[in-house]
Amino acid sequence: MSRRTPPTTQATSRSTVLGTGLTWVAEWSLRIALIGLGLVIADHVIGTLWVIVWPVVLAVLFSTVLRPPAAWLIRRRIPPAPASALVLLVALATVSGLLGAIAPSVTGQVQQISDGVVHALDRVQQWAFGPPLNLGEGEAGAFIDQVTSQLQQSAAAIAGGVLAGVSTIASGLLSIVLALVLTFFFVKDGPRFLPWLTSITGPAVGGHLSEVLSRMWSVLGGFLRVQALVSLIDAVFIGIGLVVLGVPLALPLAVLTFLGGFIPIVGAVVAGAMAVLIALVTQGFGTAVAVAVLVVAVQQIEGNVLQPFLQGQRLKLHGSVVLLAVTAGGSLFGIVGAFLAVPTTAVVAVLLRYLGEQIDRRDPRPTCETRPDDHTGSDGPPDDVGGRPTPQDENDTPAHPGVPVERQPDRTGGSPPAGAPTPE
Repeated sequence: MSRRTPPTTQATSRSTVLGTGLTWVAEWSLRIALIGLGLVIADHVIGTLWVIVWPVVLAVLFSTVLRPPAAWLIRRRIPPAPASALVLLVALATVSGLLGAIAPSVTGQVQQISDGVVHALDRVQQWAFGPPLNLGEGEAGAFIDQVTSQLQQSAAAIAGGVLAGVSTIASGLLSIVLALVLTFFFVKDGPRFLPWLTSITGPAVGGHLSEVLSRMWSVLGGFLRVQALVSLIDAVFIGIGLVVLGVPLALPLAVLTFLGGFIPIVGAVVAGAMAVLIALVTQGFGTAVAVAVLVVAVQQIEGNVLQPFLQGQRLKLHGSVVLLAVTAGGSLFGIVGAFLAVPTTAVVAVLLRYLGEQIDRRDPRPTCETRPDDHTGSDGPPDDVGGRPTPQDENDTPAHPGVPVERQPDRTGGSPPAGAPTPE
């Protein structure tokens, strides 16, 4: 028997190794630069078409919530158009009724809050005149005159800002109206979109797009519904606590808590700070501390019990990822960015997971769950399913026609006797 000689390894010079490494770094740097350039171009295009993109985004988010009840009505033999219109009208009536219930409470308690603010300013002035600042009335008057003159000089800028604010409100109303119209069509004709997309892109690409978009739709709908439930629970308990403590504007603060729940982490902190501030101005330091304890307790229960239990593994996003996404979205795009940060991150995560699944399916290397000799994978049924013969026994037919099966010696150690009948 001849021994196999181990393969000889050719020595590689340092320059070759460094050149290969630098080539790899240069290639990936170019790819990352091109991706960054594509993101910049996409940001410019979206910013230019934002008047169209924003209503479409709102309509998609609204549709993920309104499509399930509309589908339930359609299954009850109601045509799609009346079912979608009915669900949309019920949602609008609910929101309008909520705003109508808040308005009298706000107008009725504005005077109480303004009196509390005046009282708080008086206390601040007394504190400024006393130790340790010991500001005289002349110094305080000079400071007030300076602030007044500055406001008078900035009157034109303030007026311009007011006009810009009115224009922004008008544009926002138009966007909401367009979003509601689009929501009606998305809810009514939503199931027709994926077949239409498949017919345009073809069955190969359309199959992948349909699967990814279906997963994104499921994640968005689940996130919004669960987040609405968690925010509602927070708003109810914080609102009850504010009523018990006698804090004014308990109902508007509860609604603010509900809306702030759709901006994870940041929205809850802002809503809680508003409640503590109003309690401090109107009721005093002790009530403000009690409100702060109430808000922190409810948010801790929500974050450590309700959120993990209800969300489960639906989003599969770490808390640090959520916090960074909200911070980045808020700093780059303001309130809209903070609101859309978590849904956008969840959608991107769905896309990355799907790409990972496709890469794993095309990877020819065996995984730890599948042995190389295992033929029971997803590529086909095992060879012995359905009574098909396998070339494991000496009497079996060959796996490939025309290729003889090698006869194995008799298990007793000898050859079959001459003239013995051959088994059929």
